[in-house]
Amino acid sequence: MSAVSKVVVEISVVLGKTNLPIRQLLKMGRGAVIDLDAHHEDECMIYANGELIAKGEVMMVGEKIGISITEMISDLDL
Repeated sequence: MSAVSKVVVEISVVLGKTNLPIRQLLKMGRGAVIDLDAHHEDECMIYANGELIAKGEVMMVGEKIGISITEMISDLDL
């Protein structure tokens, strides 16, 4: 097994953002819906270890949600 296959990378996908008072967040229970500043056609941002690496679109893969990468971000793009 190569050394690269042992590297762990945290991947995060940001679909949208919002601001909530902490009291509202604490009142939320299972199944609560949080309104985001995004629409269904908006791009999502893909981060690796906190660094933006790509943009993508949300898609359905069978019964699961997936992300289709539409643009890779290099250090030169930032």
